[in-house]
Amino acid sequence: MEEGKKIKTYKIVMLVILVAFVTFLVTSIGMYQYFTNDGFGKKLVAKAEENEEIVDTLDQYRKIIDKYYLGDIDEEKLKEGAIKGYVAGLGDEYTEYIPKDDMEDYMADITGDFVGVGIYMVQDTDANRIMVLSPIKGGPAEKAGIQPGDYITAVDGVQYTGDQMTEASNKIKGEEGTTVKLEVLRDGETLNFELTRENIKVNPVEGEVLEGNIGYIEFSSFDEGTADEFKAKFEELQSQGITSLIIDLRNNGGGIVDEALDIANYILDKDSVILYEVDKNNNEEVEKTTDNPIINMPIVILTNENTASSSEILAGALKDHGKATIVGTKTFGKGVIQQLLTLPDGSGLKITAEKYLTPNRTEINKVGIEPDEKVELPDTVTNVLNVDRNEDTQLQKAIEVLNRN
Repeated sequence: MEEGKKIKTYKIVMLVILVAFVTFLVTSIGMYQYFTNDGFGKKLVAKAEENEEIVDTLDQYRKIIDKYYLGDIDEEKLKEGAIKGYVAGLGDEYTEYIPKDDMEDYMADITGDFVGVGIYMVQDTDANRIMVLSPIKGGPAEKAGIQPGDYITAVDGVQYTGDQMTEASNKIKGEEGTTVKLEVLRDGETLNFELTRENIKVNPVEGEVLEGNIGYIEFSSFDEGTADEFKAKFEELQSQGITSLIIDLRNNGGGIVDEALDIANYILDKDSVILYEVDKNNNEEVEKTTDNPIINMPIVILTNENTASSSEILAGALKDHGKATIVGTKTFGKGVIQQLLTLPDGSGLKITAEKYLTPNRTEINKVGIEPDEKVELPDTVTNVLNVDRNEDTQLQKAIEVLNRN
């Protein structure tokens, strides 16, 4: 990425952790060393001089460390830990420092491509185990027969508990074409799988034609190229004679804002407001559609409590302009936008820089978007990411809404 280039992005943080996910080293001291470095640190020195107390305090800690600390001092880890702690002090759950060595994995997550075996994992805190939420369709894990609810107990012969999920995740990653062995516990039986790592498209746009000539399109993140995939999938379904469309944004945690804007551009009238972006100085930027719509048919958008960020931008814009009926439950309520900045030393800073308003100037942060038709899933559904069609009352309501139009 070019220095200073901005990507407005958010990745889901509620339920899903990909095997590409990487945790960062947490340390609380050492900013003094960073302040005195070359590069971007020089820009922070000027700010530090305005508050010499910070520098003096860190200097005292550094002198104590140098005098008493028994172990070896890793200057790079001290620097990274200090920056991470400094940024974390903002108290913003969406702002984070990304060390240089982790930027490649982070960018792979944003673009939706990574090398692995294709598993969504969560930590089962009650059992302290790593549980498979679902295998990614078409990935090595699914093809090998790994199922939702399986527990991953070992990777390449090394046992892992639930609180070691990050370590296990990093172990599962590797170079394309190499193999990894997973030990899986299923219904009390231990199973062993040897999987070949592949380059995986994490969040493909999928679709089908439902009864009544209703098109159905689903995707779980707004990654690089999602809008183009959405358009191609719609045109494919259109050629099969669909007369209405369901866009399933349930469990879609957002992603690259521009991809959501492009999809809105396919549906809203030309020169329609999609959203307002407002920065810390109340400067306002208006995002509008630039082209005539290519989708002119009744639309239902499915939402739930995990519909967030870019998904809410799309849902809010279509709802405000009367272009879609929202069915499901209230959305997550993430009405702020992050910018990902690549710093000169190769590290990154994802920082909350703007809030957004829907076309009706509705602020949704920590509020969410209420559906037009509120529909809960039945209590028998235990995994919102893997709902059987027979139990999917939200999808059934969407079909009902379109059939009465």
